[in-house]
Amino acid sequence: MIQRAMGSVRVNRYSIVSTEEDGHKVSALGSMNGHSRNGKGHAPRRKHRNRFVKKNGQCNVYFANLSNKSQRYMADIFTTCVDTRWRYMLMIFSAAFLVSWLFFGFLFWCIAFFHGDLNAPAVGGGPSLLKPCIMHVNSFLGAFLFSVETQTTIGYGFRCVTEECPLAIMAVVVQSIVGCVIDSFMIGTIMAKMARPKKRAQTLLFSHHAVISVRDGKLCLMWRVGNLRRSHIVEAHVRAQLIKPYMTEEGEYLPLDQRDLNVGYDVGLDRIFLVSPIIIVHEIDEESPLYGIGKEELETENFEIVVILEGMVEATAMTTQARSSYLASEILWGHRFEPVVFEEKNHYKVDYSRFHKTYEVAGTPCCSARELQESKMTILPSPPPPSAFCYENELALVSQDEDEDDDEVGVVLGGSSKEEGGVIQMMDFGSHLDLERLQATLPLDTISYRRESAI
Repeated sequence: MIQRAMGSVRVNRYSIVSTEEDGHKVSALGSMNGHSRNGKGHAPRRKHRNRFVKKNGQCNVYFANLSNKSQRYMADIFTTCVDTRWRYMLMIFSAAFLVSWLFFGFLFWCIAFFHGDLNAPAVGGGPSLLKPCIMHVNSFLGAFLFSVETQTTIGYGFRCVTEECPLAIMAVVVQSIVGCVIDSFMIGTIMAKMARPKKRAQTLLFSHHAVISVRDGKLCLMWRVGNLRRSHIVEAHVRAQLIKPYMTEEGEYLPLDQRDLNVGYDVGLDRIFLVSPIIIVHEIDEESPLYGIGKEELETENFEIVVILEGMVEATAMTTQARSSYLASEILWGHRFEPVVFEEKNHYKVDYSRFHKTYEVAGTPCCSARELQESKMTILPSPPPPSAFCYENELALVSQDEDEDDDEVGVVLGGSSKEEGGVIQMMDFGSHLDLERLQATLPLDTISYRRESAI
């Protein structure tokens, strides 16, 4: 009963962004209905921006007018084969085997032709006084079959080279070496392509949106990362860069100016232990490129934040890199991520259905971090009343086992506090009207703004 009552109250008290589509609607709501601070008009519409890095990590870059591109790629043929698609690589190796078989088959046919083996009497005829270079090779098809048997070391025992022609023996030796080289190159390329940690990045997850909210009294940019496999990422660390057009003092235009976002390099917070989903925090301070951006400025900004997660794959010890990006329209102001880690009896449970979900936090300042600093405003969270629940506490309460919930309900019902008993009795009514009245009587978690002189 208590859980259902609190769940109904939570739906009205918090705005939940449950899907990526809903998140886009929420992020676009400010630009559609937002006014300037003096209330004189709508904010200018944000310009469309092409992604520099796509959400799946691919770089949206096209190279044109490369000189000697084919020669440069052929000079590093191994890397070219590793980077190419599987279907093209299999076609290349199939063509290499077929060409080598045809070439040496034609060479054996020429040796037999010039030695006169093709003019030998057919089977069943009189015995031939001429000893052939290659036994039972009387046509090009026979020479091709002998080439395949030699390079693949099949050895049916029907066709074989004799000591009559040293040139034929030399051709067999060369073909055996060429076959070993092709086999080694093919096996090495396939193994390198299969063991690449590129596919490991597909099980490293980034949240669909980034959020800006207050944490420890300061505005922070946050996004969430997660690992879908039980195997760990060793020495995992994160990086972030803000990419936007920039005009220098000399008038030089830089279309993709890159600036680092500090995620704790100086204190080691960029190195993470990625066993459960973790929220990466960038504190918006004087050195941050987002220092002068408020909620209204964010609705018109044209930048992209590229986030990078690097580490070594535990199984292969190879370095992998996962990438994603957030446009300005994908950053939700005044939101927080829903909790995904819950403590149970013998373990911790990670609920990935909540990984991308956020909820709106009332009382988040709409001004920039610079304006907060210039006005010498300090964000102090007021102590919540005993009857007020925060959203994280409600989720943690709902996730507990039923037995523990029954015990807690019994303790609460048996308490001597009249105020708590009154709240529980109001929840027992079970009607939506009573819940709305209860919501109006419970104060929200507000954030007080006090000047430093008054503290």
